[in-house]
Amino acid sequence: MEELMRDLFLFLSKNRLLTKLAKRYGLRFGASRFVAGETISQAVEVIKDLNRKGLAVTIDYLGEFVDSEAEAFTMADNTIEAIHLIGREELNSQLSLKLTSMGLDISNQVVLKNMRRILNAAKQNNVFVTIDMEDFTRCQKTIDLFKQLKLEYHHVGTVIQAYLYRSEKDIEDLNEYSPNLRLVKGAYKEPVEVAFPEKTDVDENFKKIIKMHLLNGNYTAVATHDDAIIEYTKNLVKEYSIPNDLFEFQMLYGIRPERQLDLVNEGYKTRVYVPYGTDWYGYFMRRLAERPANVTFVLKGILKK
Repeated sequence: MEELMRDLFLFLSKNRLLTKLAKRYGLRFGASRFVAGETISQAVEVIKDLNRKGLAVTIDYLGEFVDSEAEAFTMADNTIEAIHLIGREELNSQLSLKLTSMGLDISNQVVLKNMRRILNAAKQNNVFVTIDMEDFTRCQKTIDLFKQLKLEYHHVGTVIQAYLYRSEKDIEDLNEYSPNLRLVKGAYKEPVEVAFPEKTDVDENFKKIIKMHLLNGNYTAVATHDDAIIEYTKNLVKEYSIPNDLFEFQMLYGIRPERQLDLVNEGYKTRVYVPYGTDWYGYFMRRLAERPANVTFVLKGILKK
């Protein structure tokens, strides 16, 4: 049943009609637990609260299904506005984005133009930018563009997904760029031809690439809510005397907030991924797909209305 629910929510996350309806009717039915608001000003208040608790942040202006150059340009404008606000407010926050929202599916020329605008603004405001990884069909294009941008800018990183067979090789290939990488399990429904179908295999590959990247001496963001992976990382850095300033833990806004504070109190840098914006539907569906407990929370919220 859990696998069926996961597949259903992942299928729904790609529905364009439902995405448009969600934009129209706003953050209802529990989505506000996982999304910080529809505007950057709402997100700033959340960031300030998290910062006061000792948590670092990365924000993401949500956007999917960008079909035109004008839409991509507007998405980049909104992202740049957020970067300037982070700088002005002196927030402990980085920024994450999806290349599809910047025009990846339109042309390389469009996405590179927008990314250079964003990274120039980020450089001025001392803000680090992480390029999120999307589904497998866009993986190679994302890595190629990251490599190109990394030659021009130091303050940019990307994401590697442990459930893909190719990820170990990607870690090896990227090592020459001394990359700052966020390592995740992966949240898209991928065919068995490209991704491990079993959770145990994904977990083992996750551990493998965490170890590889840390021992390569590169900054590593371990993005997980899995206690077993967290404990593995703690033991690994202790065994190899890896300093705490070479890695961090990352978790999603609204998921296991108590565990986030526990890690801070234990002396580990912990960053919360805080999404905001009107285009929240796809992100919300993927959060529901990840854990049955998220679905239960939302259903309870609906019944209370």
